[in-house]
Amino acid sequence: METARTIYLGNQRTQALHVRSGVTITTDAPVDNQGKGEYFSPTDLVAAALASCMLTIIGQAAIAHGFSIDRTEAVITKIMLSNPRRIGEVIIEFKFPDIIYSDKQKKIIELAARNCPVALSLHPDLKQGITFNFKNDPLP
Repeated sequence: METARTIYLGNQRTQALHVRSGVTITTDAPVDNQGKGEYFSPTDLVAAALASCMLTIIGQAAIAHGFSIDRTEAVITKIMLSNPRRIGEVIIEFKFPDIIYSDKQKKIIELAARNCPVALSLHPDLKQGITFNFKNDPLP
């Protein structure tokens, strides 16, 4: 079964339809590439998909091991390169809720994040700068 359908709307804008759910996502070219920047750009979606995939896989691991990551936030920064224009780095800072995680749970979280399908699908030249900030960690 098909996954999605995307249509070009004009003016560097597209709309993707998720076939199963009927949900749509509109994209726009970014302002630094002749667009309006009124919606996610396709490269923004790649960066956001990486963080969402990591959170999903961490969440699955947390459920399997009997702990919660509910309300964990990912702050995402995408860095573009040129010649050719591409994503050079995605920086993700995970901010975990005010829960005390054991060292074992922290290792489960990090292993799950680094082995999500999107992370493993991206080209190895694309840097993935991942930071895990746990509230109970001592300050440096």
